[in-house]
Amino acid sequence: MKNKSLVSIHDYSKKDYLRIMDLAEEFEKNPKKYGRLLSGKVIATLFFEPSTRTRLSFESAVQRLGGKIIGFTDAGSSSVSKGETVKDTIKTVSQYSDLIVMRHPIEGSVRWASEISDVPIVNAGDGANQHPTQCLLDLYTIRQTQKKLNNLTITMVGDLKYGRTVHSLIQAMSYFSPTFHFVSPQELKMPNEYKIFLKEKNIMFEEHKDLNEVMKKSDIVYITRVQKERFSDPIEYEKVKNAFVLKNDMIEGTKSNLKILHPLPRVNEIDQDVDSNQKAYYFKQAHNGVFTRMAIISSILGLK
Repeated sequence: MKNKSLVSIHDYSKKDYLRIMDLAEEFEKNPKKYGRLLSGKVIATLFFEPSTRTRLSFESAVQRLGGKIIGFTDAGSSSVSKGETVKDTIKTVSQYSDLIVMRHPIEGSVRWASEISDVPIVNAGDGANQHPTQCLLDLYTIRQTQKKLNNLTITMVGDLKYGRTVHSLIQAMSYFSPTFHFVSPQELKMPNEYKIFLKEKNIMFEEHKDLNEVMKKSDIVYITRVQKERFSDPIEYEKVKNAFVLKNDMIEGTKSNLKILHPLPRVNEIDQDVDSNQKAYYFKQAHNGVFTRMAIISSILGLK
């Protein structure tokens, strides 16, 4: 993995996934042991699209490892607002840093940037395409809660059309013989390309319109928000934004090992009263992002 960009979850193998998870576990158990691992290293975070958890967890990861952060939080605060091309931004920033973390609203933009950058690039989300570091922290969280990754039943809920987190996760989980249940409005169904991928891998999946009918079968319920920013028509967004809302009473009678995950931010797809349920795990999931990103950065830079 040394000096290798992470743009797609396919850039890593099953062996790489397991190594990242093991390393993240090591960082979580010994959070202060590696406080100088990134000493002398500079990490650039280039966020052409808003972010809270991803950006801050990357910055927290770098600082916990003793590195330095440079970059911008939106394109309006960079020279892109003056007309500078993304190519020139990437080429310039790669002269100032050892690794670039990049988020961009256009699918494929991070792959293109990785081909012109002089340093490795980590994809922090490109449109509705991929979010590989979120996927790796999701894998880590699933293994942490279930004590395994193999033969799990995973229910994905909400925006399955534009949700880059679910797209990455089904591809990564394909190594571990899962069964998937997809619950979404008709307008936000899982794209055919991912269903074809699962069929080629002989992975079982079913599509549903009712969340209640699969809650009791699930080991993991992975909920996503309906992303307003992906809709060109506000009326279409209003039609589907409240299609599925998880309420506390819906968790009654579910499997004892069930955990509710969400990549966040949450809007109204999970009631606030679910937060106190022991099966709600999304805030710990967000916390796991720090350790996973510590593992990714240190691996790419060849430090662990």
